[in-house]
Amino acid sequence: MTESRWLNREEMGTWRALVAMNNRLFARLDEELARAHSISLAEYEVLVQLSEAPGGALRMSDLAERALVSRSGLTRRLDGMVEAGLVCRQACPSDRRGTLAVLTERGREALEAAAPTHVAGVRRHLLDPLSPAQLEGLGEALRTVLARLEQDDPGK
Repeated sequence: MTESRWLNREEMGTWRALVAMNNRLFARLDEELARAHSISLAEYEVLVQLSEAPGGALRMSDLAERALVSRSGLTRRLDGMVEAGLVCRQACPSDRRGTLAVLTERGREALEAAAPTHVAGVRRHLLDPLSPAQLEGLGEALRTVLARLEQDDPGK
């Protein structure tokens, strides 16, 4: 068993700031989308992922991976989206065991209506407070951490 390297004061401050910023930013973006468009940030992300997929459709397992949610969590999320007419489920033509999540026209319209609200929120809450140098540094740091996480992902 390896010995833990405890966080020093600077590292702990950075970690806690990241956690607090992430939680508050996502909560604020979620609240803005819910108030203006009656969809959650998580639902918005599903709509984005489907809109970027060929034919507006993804296997449920692929969508769960892209949306960073468990398959059961995605199933619960999609239940409400199907009920709202934003997506539908279809049998996968290449694998009878698979199911596709498919973006409906209503879902595409909801995404197009919500996108300006979401982008404005990202700008206002994340991008605008930063100088160009801070934004560049943040982007570089986040891409470095993401690359490490993807490299170390045991599922890949």
